[in-house]
Formats: sequence, C-alpha cells, structure tokens
Amino acid sequence: VQLQASGGGLVQAGGSLRLSCAASGRTYSSYIMGIFRQPPGKEREFVAAIRWSGDRTYYADSVKGRFTISRDGSKNTVYLQMNSLKPEDTGVYYCAGGSSLSFAASGWRIWGQGTQVTVSS
Repeated sequence: VQLQASGGGLVQAGGSLRLSCAASGRTYSSYIMGIFRQPPGKEREFVAAIRWSGDRTYYADSVKGRFTISRDGSKNTVYLQMNSLKPEDTGVYYCAGGSSLSFAASGWRIWGQGTQVTVSS
C-alpha cells in the first residue's frame, strides 16, 4: 500500500481545512489508516485513526470535537476534516497505514509524504 496526502495549507485560527489521504494498493476491512502530525521542533504525534471498515475511529484528546476522520471506500481515500483550528495544530501532517492501532509513530509500517498545515493567530 502506498499513501498520498494532500490538502494542507495556511489558515487563520478558527478556520477549517480538509486533508485527504489516498491509498493505492490492496487494503482490507481491518486495515487501519492513521494521521500523525509533527509540530516544529517536536516529535511526531498521533492525531486520529480509522479502521478501513469505517466502524471505529480514534482521536487524540487535543483534537476531539474539532477533527473528524472518515473514509470513502470507493475512492480508497481517508479524510480528516479539521475545524476550529488553533495555532498549536500547526505541523506537518502524515498519513500512516498498518494492521493494528498504535498511538506511537513507531508502531506504523507505512507512511505517506507529509503535508504542511500552518495555522496563524
């Protein structure tokens, strides 16, 4: 499986962005897609994840109620809708894929390239 992220950009605090993560190759219902971010000068951190079947979603506490992860099986794409963005959401956002959920970046086997999200105050 290969992952391709898109949709980053520059937005003012309180604004919204939608990230897309397109998967090419074979996936299966229990496959998990995750999104991590790496703020400037910090380590990569978990943001959200979804089972490819769509029946389970997971969020970091810092984004609960503001971000929504979803997937479109027909397009092999996962989306992260980010609302009420804050300057602390700034970072490079990455897609990750794997067979089990991990809140640590080291637990994911497949990574896409990152996309920059910058939230200005």
